[in-house]
Amino acid sequence: MGNLTRPPEVKTLPSGNSVCEFGLAINRKFTTRDGDEREEVTYVELSCFGRGGEVIKQYCDKGSPLFVEGRLRYDSWQNDKGEKRNRLSVIVDNFQFLPDGRDRGGSNPGPDSGGDGLPPIPEPF
Repeated sequence: MGNLTRPPEVKTLPSGNSVCEFGLAINRKFTTRDGDEREEVTYVELSCFGRGGEVIKQYCDKGSPLFVEGRLRYDSWQNDKGEKRNRLSVIVDNFQFLPDGRDRGGSNPGPDSGGDGLPPIPEPF
């Protein structure tokens, strides 16, 4: 669960399938043994394939809160300089929109949103 770090980007793969790529900032608050309050942020790259990714693109933007479930993917490659690079990312299997918590200037939610300020819940994927 976290907030999007940038607007989601949808790409079409050579197979014709679509993939939505975005990042999440995940905050963790904790207290040290000395009683100091601390907060750490972890940045995670995510990919969501098919209709689910299109829905995320439609309803989310930078800063939007999102709950995701998925699996880890480990990628490794060599860059142009021949250096080995790697990255751990998440392939999204399920997701859920969350209340924003930011003040939107008192705007009324749309008629299809259920009155809670959230977008309508899409059909399961």
